[in-house]
Amino acid sequence: MKLLRKNFFPGLHGILALGFLYISVLSSHGQTSIGLAPGMVVQEFQPGQPLEVEFSISNGTATPMEMRGSVNNWWYNESNEKIFDPPSNSPQSAANWIEVVPRVFTVPPKSYARFKIIITPPSNASPGGHYAAVFVESKPELTKPATAEHKAVFTNVRLGALVLLTTANTAKYDIVLDNPVLIPPTHSHNLKVDVLLENKSNTHIFPQAQLAVLNEDNEVVAKAQGETKRFLPQQKDHLSVTWDGSLPPGNYNAILTLIYGDGKVRTQDFKFKVPS
Repeated sequence: MKLLRKNFFPGLHGILALGFLYISVLSSHGQTSIGLAPGMVVQEFQPGQPLEVEFSISNGTATPMEMRGSVNNWWYNESNEKIFDPPSNSPQSAANWIEVVPRVFTVPPKSYARFKIIITPPSNASPGGHYAAVFVESKPELTKPATAEHKAVFTNVRLGALVLLTTANTAKYDIVLDNPVLIPPTHSHNLKVDVLLENKSNTHIFPQAQLAVLNEDNEVVAKAQGETKRFLPQQKDHLSVTWDGSLPPGNYNAILTLIYGDGKVRTQDFKFKVPS
């Protein structure tokens, strides 16, 4: 038996505490959609106090879908790729606190079903962020029968939601910026600033990057905003902002402003010159 699995996770180019995930499925009836909401949960919790989060999954196909829920650890590697491991007692994991209810359920055709997760944090939960991934996976279905030359092919759908929890009143925020680079605008490329950001906080952050360019008279002559990115504790990644425009010859100061955590602000100046 050959099993094909499709894994889907919501992108985080924009930050919403509750996201929505749709995937398209090709069937004999054309292209249909299967959706999971929310695609991400960002929540504070009180140690020892359970909480619930409700999810909805829609089925745009013409057949019922039997789904099974599970929970995994979620972290990252040196390449900032997501890692999903079996639940463990690692300090940053919340996977052992979470139960999917019901564990197995059916989504009717052209309709939707609801399920929830029950989060039961221990009374001695450590400060800062705790993380997990919730999956719902359909039962494998035969899509290509076996032949004399090939084995049968089964396919299924796997959807995931990220869970980001913070112990209430324990978040401590700090970041470190390194390797600041500015590329001045020319006829062939846009102005771009880039920094390597390390999240020294004990919880996740979603820094918002804003850029302002001032001329020699301290007048703002250009503004731009970068994409919001997610950083887990101790995670490093590049943040960049691009401005699509031209500047007359002269001396300029580009100010990169990063807003993160509970309203903290960090700035980085870039002096540059546009030659005549």
